[in-house]
Amino acid sequence: MRLIADSGSTKTTWCILDLNRGKTEFLKTRGINPYYQDHNTIIKTLKEDFESSQRQFDAIYFYGAGCANPEINKTAREALSCFFRANRIEITSDLMAAAHALCGEEEGIACILGTGSNSCYYDGATITANVSPLGFILGDEGSGAVIGKKLLADILKKQLPQEIIELFFNTYKTDAAEILHHIYKKPFPNRYAAGFTHFISEHISYPSLRQLVKTSFNEFLERNVRQYEKAQHLPIHFVGSIAWHFNEILKESLIENNLKPGKIIKDPMPELIEYHSKH
Repeated sequence: MRLIADSGSTKTTWCILDLNRGKTEFLKTRGINPYYQDHNTIIKTLKEDFESSQRQFDAIYFYGAGCANPEINKTAREALSCFFRANRIEITSDLMAAAHALCGEEEGIACILGTGSNSCYYDGATITANVSPLGFILGDEGSGAVIGKKLLADILKKQLPQEIIELFFNTYKTDAAEILHHIYKKPFPNRYAAGFTHFISEHISYPSLRQLVKTSFNEFLERNVRQYEKAQHLPIHFVGSIAWHFNEILKESLIENNLKPGKIIKDPMPELIEYHSKH
């Protein structure tokens, strides 16, 4: 019995994989990010959200946003070992989840475009190069958080057509004070900002909103993907809700930047199940 977890800033998808019976059970909890959350907060989330009675596993494979160094991974491992019983617990980054899901055992460039963004060069076994995403404030180009942040800024600074501005406020029944409070005072402003990508998706026929998304993707490719030595010779793969929902614009950006579009998937879990069924 194995437990696979794919955890981002917004949600965690869990799969209980019973190889002997060929059965799988899926659950969802809130996002678990040990970079922002301590041991007790992670335990609290698991107690409140993890609905399966199954707690004993041969191995747990936890792929998580924020799981980028040994000290942070230790926090996640200790929390998981308190809640579950397992012979083996492996903690690695959500970027490795993307690499395993998108590339398997092949060489390629694996990218994440979800609430946050990230990318790497994967040689078929390990990640050997990674341009630091730098997070919501300094980086995360092309992510839902940054696209949402750009939208909010353009709305409040009246950089979009009045029709869009009125449509936005009619949709969300909010005002500048409430938006600024969420961004600067409340926890997880990245999640809050990313939530407004739904508005863009629903109204993508407006040229200014389409251009906002495309500009963000071009920034991601220029500031991240192009830094990999083999980027122009390998397929550029993507996983994540933003890549999936805006895949046509993403493919346009790749082609216009002389890059080769690869796989674009919304959720890595089906491919992770296949990967861990073999390994």
